Amino acid sequence: MEKIIDEKKQGNSLVLEQQKENSRKLYIESYGCQMNFSDSEIVASILAKEGFNTTQKMEDADLVLVNTCSIRDKAEQTVRKRLEKFNAVKRINPKMKVGVLGCMAERLKSKFLEEEKIVDMVVGPDAYKDLPNLIQEIDEGRNAVNVILSKEETYGDVAPVRLNTNGVSAFVSITRGCDNMCTFCVVPFTRGRERSRDPQSILKEVSDLWERGFKEITLLGQNVDSYLWYGGGLKKDFEKASEMQKATAVDFSELLAQVAEAHPKMRIRFSTSNPQDMTLDVIRTMAKYPNICKHVHLPVQSGSNRILKEMNRLHTREEYFELIDNIRKILPECSISQDMIIGFPTETAQDHQDTLELMEYVKYDFGYMFTYSERPGTMAARKLEDDVPEEIKKKRLTEVINLQQKHSAYRTKQHLHKTIEVLVEGTSKKSDEHWMGRNTQNTVVVFPKEHYKVGDFVNVKVNDCTTATLIGEPVGYSENN
Repeated sequence: MEKIIDEKKQGNSLVLEQQKENSRKLYIESYGCQMNFSDSEIVASILAKEGFNTTQKMEDADLVLVNTCSIRDKAEQTVRKRLEKFNAVKRINPKMKVGVLGCMAERLKSKFLEEEKIVDMVVGPDAYKDLPNLIQEIDEGRNAVNVILSKEETYGDVAPVRLNTNGVSAFVSITRGCDNMCTFCVVPFTRGRERSRDPQSILKEVSDLWERGFKEITLLGQNVDSYLWYGGGLKKDFEKASEMQKATAVDFSELLAQVAEAHPKMRIRFSTSNPQDMTLDVIRTMAKYPNICKHVHLPVQSGSNRILKEMNRLHTREEYFELIDNIRKILPECSISQDMIIGFPTETAQDHQDTLELMEYVKYDFGYMFTYSERPGTMAARKLEDDVPEEIKKKRLTEVINLQQKHSAYRTKQHLHKTIEVLVEGTSKKSDEHWMGRNTQNTVVVFPKEHYKVGDFVNVKVNDCTTATLIGEPVGYSENN
């Protein structure tokens, strides 16, 4: 029997205390965007206080959680296939409980319990603090669901447990939700409205990471440029704020500056930006502070004004070009990456050509390109027929990928024979004798290990490159060590 759990319900303290003493084991898998991986660390922190220790072996787990993505149908199908694997393990270990978290849980809600009989618990992105109560419910033999979206929750008071960490890089969530109602996107429906986290809690988390030896953070949000702290509340309600609140409000460029000044040797990245919301103040702040990495992920989605309008993207290609030109002017060394949706409903050959022409203008360093995937509940699914044949989508996607590879090769070649600073993140996937790290532009760099170690800032002379990787030799520590 399914039971919807109220967020304010109080669990049985005796049962929770027994759980804390039992040191149960938690196994968690994450799919989709960086925000999901960050959320999994929040979940692990909440459950650690309930007596759960994380394990890398699913077979040993008392509780298996999968943090899901709904951005494309393929992502959801991947999760369903993983649930088949969980089911096989559960037949051997029937006491194991399975929960589904994240956007897919929010989209399907209690329907998930009907579709996937293995699932015991369904929890939306804003309900993770209710996990102790929900786990008590499934321990007592009842299915549990909480998919209530919040107008306030930012998890700013939760110190994340760093999962699968290299001890060098970490995510720091600064906003939740999105107000940009792009017609193809489920995020506003699965993560709710935009709200920002108290900057002091962000600075505290960054300081904690620095004290623990981390060298790089990525400030995360569905749309980081919309960050706006005026004392709490939704961004859409800012106009109702008091004059004092407005006068002391902190926007994203100011937050970036505060973090950069607090830890001058901590590398700072951020993701993701929206062209309609990015201000030149952000770019000027990036130029002012050397520890802010010189890379902007700036999804355009299409090069056609007509398609951009159908997508409800509130920028034109001309405005996008103007933003790109200003970034190049203010921060010439900045790398720029993209997201592109190919085969959006009604896309014509001319629309596709507009996309290719936009790519030629920008010459992105790298990108993430996909064919359109209709998502139930979105405006595009309700109003537009998915009318571009799959074979045409695939053909156009191939053209876009090939052009991006050409541009990526062009960008990596610009680093040849230069000496660049690299933060060592781990061993190269292709050679145990080489380190892998990234430069400020977010390009992967590999070089011989020699006497260097993970977490070192190393100056590397670039001797060769592929379309995605720089290959070089170390010439000494950088001044950041």
